[in-house]
Amino acid sequence: MSPDRLSQTGPEYLAQRHVLTYMEDALTQLLEHKDEVEPSSIAKFFSEYFTSVSQGTHVLFRDFAFVQCTPHNRASFLRLFWRCFRTIARNGDLLAMKEYHCLLQMLCPDFPVDVTQKAARIVLMDDAMDCLMSFSDFLFAFQIQFYFSEFLDHAAAIYQDLLTGKSINTVIVPTSRSATPCQRQPTSDSASPDGVDAPQFYQCLENLCERERHSARPPLPVIAEILSAAPRLSFYGFLMALAKNAAINQSIGALPDKANLLVDEVLDKELDRIVAQLSACSITHPVTAGLLPPSRDVTRVASPKKMLPSRRRPDLESDGSTEETEDSSEN
Repeated sequence: MSPDRLSQTGPEYLAQRHVLTYMEDALTQLLEHKDEVEPSSIAKFFSEYFTSVSQGTHVLFRDFAFVQCTPHNRASFLRLFWRCFRTIARNGDLLAMKEYHCLLQMLCPDFPVDVTQKAARIVLMDDAMDCLMSFSDFLFAFQIQFYFSEFLDHAAAIYQDLLTGKSINTVIVPTSRSATPCQRQPTSDSASPDGVDAPQFYQCLENLCERERHSARPPLPVIAEILSAAPRLSFYGFLMALAKNAAINQSIGALPDKANLLVDEVLDKELDRIVAQLSACSITHPVTAGLLPPSRDVTRVASPKKMLPSRRRPDLESDGSTEETEDSSEN
């Protein structure tokens, strides 16, 4: 048992783990499906629900309010997004912000577009928001924007106050998403090209982390490391440093490091098992043999590429050889 757990009271531990949130959701799900659940199967229903919570599959196709309501839910959604669409990185495809948003809506139908836009802005800055992005660049930017959304909204408000010369003691921090944080988020550092004083910014963020103990926030040592790299820092420089920081990625625990972005041993083993079963079935029942592909191609099993506008790379563009072939055939 960790020292932090020993120092916590029962209510503090329940609040940190959001146990009541999951209990309420489990009861709501049970009431919604009460006609399908036999009284003798209620215990099994709860067991399966909390198993899905443990495995992180409980957020699939749920509304955004539930997906983002706990840090565990956010990490689970990030991992699902990576596992479902990692083949985009393997294929080397570049997608626009709107296309990434469509992929997010496939997992969460009411996923808000402003979160996707903020993540894209970390990659593209303020220029050309319709430019294409690689999956890895978008994924790690999206991770910090989605997982630390409230913290970043508050940090943006603090940064804006420091830009306008407000004292640390009078910094105004929004207390909820309803405080229109999007309007306070700086869209440009043109007022101060060098950004704000890094030590002063860190002191404000340290106070913020102290107030928001139970919310999702980056580890303070990582923030200190980023802000100690230069005497002044722009807000987008801060965001980009967070997105590229390996320690933050490890602290969230949803995604592999960038070098292993294409690897998912658990999913690949499951696909191997399914394909082996289908192959055995085709041998036992020859009539189904023609329904199976000639060879296994894991990269195409769950690829979303077919659902997206196709873009041919320059080296694959037609050089007129097709027309020449057709002309020769006519002759």
